[in-house]
Amino acid sequence: MREVQPYIDKAEAAGATIKYIFETHFQTDFVSGHLTLSEKTGAPIIYGLNANSDFDAITAKNGQEFKLGQLTFVALYTPGHTMESTTYLLRDINGKDHAIFTGDTLFLGDVGRPDLAQKATNMTQEELAATLYDSLHSKIMPLADDVMVYPAHGAGSACGKNMMKETVDTLGHQKEMNYALRANMTKDEFIKEVTDGLLPPPAYFPMNVKMNKEGYKNIEEVIAQGENALSANAFEAAANETGAVILDTRHQTDFAKGHIPGSIFIGLDDSFAPWVGDLIKNVHQPILLIADKDRIEEAITRLSRVGFDNTIGYLNGGFDAWKKAAKEYDTVTSIPATEFKQVISDKNNAVPIFDVRKPGEFQSEHVVNAHHTALSELNDHLAEFPEEETFYVHCAGGYRSMIASSILKSRGIHNLIDIQGGYNAIKEAGVETTNYVCPSTLK
Repeated sequence: MREVQPYIDKAEAAGATIKYIFETHFQTDFVSGHLTLSEKTGAPIIYGLNANSDFDAITAKNGQEFKLGQLTFVALYTPGHTMESTTYLLRDINGKDHAIFTGDTLFLGDVGRPDLAQKATNMTQEELAATLYDSLHSKIMPLADDVMVYPAHGAGSACGKNMMKETVDTLGHQKEMNYALRANMTKDEFIKEVTDGLLPPPAYFPMNVKMNKEGYKNIEEVIAQGENALSANAFEAAANETGAVILDTRHQTDFAKGHIPGSIFIGLDDSFAPWVGDLIKNVHQPILLIADKDRIEEAITRLSRVGFDNTIGYLNGGFDAWKKAAKEYDTVTSIPATEFKQVISDKNNAVPIFDVRKPGEFQSEHVVNAHHTALSELNDHLAEFPEEETFYVHCAGGYRSMIASSILKSRGIHNLIDIQGGYNAIKEAGVETTNYVCPSTLK
């Protein structure tokens, strides 16, 4: 994590000293706290071959050992996800292999996607996949089945496509069930399966790599800058002067009832940071916050975790302060799924419906005659929405559809109605849907 105090507190509570900071690779989806932790503890940062960082770090050779009391960490150079990717093997007091910390080389149920380092290495994703195959077969799979696997990410991460929700497993079980570790899999088969179905990576990923490689501001500075309380008038002036994105982090029902015109909703109570990265994209973009009073620091911190360090203030008193200042505000019409069913019935199914879930969710099952426009690609498909006719927007549970509604309204498209509870509520209400198809069978 970028905020490193929990590590320091944990070490102090255990009477331990932080001796090494092992990095498996330059992370793409978040800013790592390696530099701050090194500054605070004096512990050296360790990367694998080809890291070439802009700060002092130990470049571990393949097989290099690092002693920690009576334990030993061994650097296993495992390129493929990126060309500096390294796995760390932990050996116990008796020299027995105990666990591997695999970073993004091996996940539970998947392996790291091989397309994120293309620009850095001038290699195709197929060439990276072939390199990953060699790393797995020469460095990981020969290890004993009882070795524990600790990956860097779990279900929901954009760094893979088929991850399990569990956080630790045995290597033997992974050899049995992980599609990418089949013993009889050829390199060509591996390349095809690992590269199949990859969604485009979020636009902020390269910027996070750059920060992890070159350095970043101390998070305390970022928080201090963001905790700049602004009156309604000062907030409005700052938005006009800086071109800041007004980011509303409240619950979607509160946003629907009232929000500042042009503001974007991305609530803190769901996948906040990944959606900020996917939709705002530019980590240097100035941001002004609307948030509940007790969640200001949380919002700034979670933004900084994905590299968005340019929060320049928040609305003191929240949205209520905006209304008390008698300033103009907007709303989103949002109806229950039962009411949506009645609308469809009254209009003989001739109702424009836009589903903003991911492609796999839509292909698996959807409302009959619904259009599909994934939230992550919404800005590229604005022309597809009706100019005057009222249309309906939904996702799976109501969070993403409110994000979509806020984006559309910020682009001047106001003839929309959000469906509360999303597809889950729509299906429960008895609206006609397509037959379910298991996502794993879709190609």
